[in-house]
Amino acid sequence: MSVSNNHLLQLLNTLLRPDKVKDFCPNGLQVEGKNTVAKLVTGVTASQALIDHAVAINADAILVHHGYFWKGESACITGMKKRRIQSLLHHDINLYAYHLPLDIHPLLGNNAQLARLFGIVDISPLEENNPQSVVMQGRFDGGISPSKLTQLISTELSRDPLYEAGENHTIETVAWCTGGGQSYIELAAEKGIDAYITGEVSEQTIHTAREMGIHFYAAGHHATERYGVKALGEYIQTEFGVETVFVDIDNPA
Repeated sequence: MSVSNNHLLQLLNTLLRPDKVKDFCPNGLQVEGKNTVAKLVTGVTASQALIDHAVAINADAILVHHGYFWKGESACITGMKKRRIQSLLHHDINLYAYHLPLDIHPLLGNNAQLARLFGIVDISPLEENNPQSVVMQGRFDGGISPSKLTQLISTELSRDPLYEAGENHTIETVAWCTGGGQSYIELAAEKGIDAYITGEVSEQTIHTAREMGIHFYAAGHHATERYGVKALGEYIQTEFGVETVFVDIDNPA
């Protein structure tokens, strides 16, 4: 089965509501290709490797979390950017990208999917009075030891996290933000959260964890953000019958 690119765009915008989110890039159809989408490739980042895979399997569209045209980057289409966009245009492939709207979606988003993988319950925004919060909080039913949480993260994400020990012997409450959300650790600690999980780590993050006594896990930007776009692709396949292929281009960062 197939769907028009405009219809698919309308579905994605209705589902993810990018108009409600202030972001660092345009969300939606970033590069226009053919009018009909019968095969869709999903992936974390619109890298050349992902585009090449889409070309190899004759995909009509690519849907990613990390697309193009970020604030602060050069507007010139040269070098790597030129090669990527040239590949898309030459093969008439649509590129859809959703950044923060995909992070925060309550069912299909990166944060929601990570909570599902880890068995986190009683989920709510960590930022008070902000329904668009990119950082969430919840708890582990019955608690979990720091070592068991390390093992859980390693098993579910196929990656050993960087871990800095906190004070509590049992982790009951947890906050998390997929990707580059390390700056929220101080807010989590101030709210008395036992552990904080994110994708990346900065030098100062470790000092914050040590001095504020919160368990900290950096589980990888790519590894924590695989699951939202994968779930979104599966939803599209179910809704429209469009053949959808999730491609995981490995990235240790």
